[in-house]
Amino acid sequence: MKIGYARFSSADQEESSQKYMLERNGCELIFTDISSGGTREDRTELDKALSKAQEGDVFVVWRLDRLGRSLKHLIKIIEQLEERKIHFVSLTEGFDTTAPAGKMLFYVIRAMGDYERNMIRERTKAGLQAARARGRHGGRKEKLTSKQVQTLLEMYGTENYSVAEICRKFGISRPTVYRYLRQKSNN
Repeated sequence: MKIGYARFSSADQEESSQKYMLERNGCELIFTDISSGGTREDRTELDKALSKAQEGDVFVVWRLDRLGRSLKHLIKIIEQLEERKIHFVSLTEGFDTTAPAGKMLFYVIRAMGDYERNMIRERTKAGLQAARARGRHGGRKEKLTSKQVQTLLEMYGTENYSVAEICRKFGISRPTVYRYLRQKSNN
């Protein structure tokens, strides 16, 4: 069975033209969402279409950008279809995993996505190592100086101050006070 999915987000994108192309290409069921591709809102019709598709079916869209918000999102959906042995066709781009050339194109796109993610990971590691070599450490800046921490510990140790009073004096939260106390006990 061929299952079609259409998404349109504005007045200049006619639902009927996408549906017409899907019907013309043999889609027996067509699901339609009205939403912006860039938003993270639920696309309930996409979810319904994906759940309706069974092994051996063909999932069809008019254009790739109608399906995914980003390359990463698009690849994820196509991978899920592939795992379930559901073919994928994009009419405008001629992307068709029912044919060997379409499968090869998908593997190339997926490999490029993996390559990009790995390059980002490597650049991040290199940047962190370079920063450490320059004496910089990542993470949030400490709320208190070492002298203030010492004063906090002394105040807490005298039992003359409540945790709430210590929080007010230093402008910090209870969990921050307890974190400094744990750090002291671990040293």
